[in-house]
Amino acid sequence: MKKEYDFSKAEQGKFYRPVEKLEIPIYLDKEIKEFFSKKALGKNVDLDKVVNTILRKEMEVLKAIGI
Repeated sequence: MKKEYDFSKAEQGKFYRPVEKLEIPIYLDKEIKEFFSKKALGKNVDLDKVVNTILRKEMEVLKAIGI
C-alpha cells in the first residue's frame, strides 16, 4: 500500500446507489419459471410482466380477505 494516494481527480459518489433504488433479484424455481415462460412466450410478453401481473392479483385477493 502506498503512503499517499492522489485523489485530486476523484469523483465523489461515482459508485453510490441509494438503497431504496436497489433492485433485488428474485429467483424462481425451475418448474415455475418454465411454466410462466411458456405462457409469456405464447402471449408475446416479457416474463417479468406475467409474474408481476399474477402477484398483483394475489395482493388484491389477500387484501380482500384481510391478510
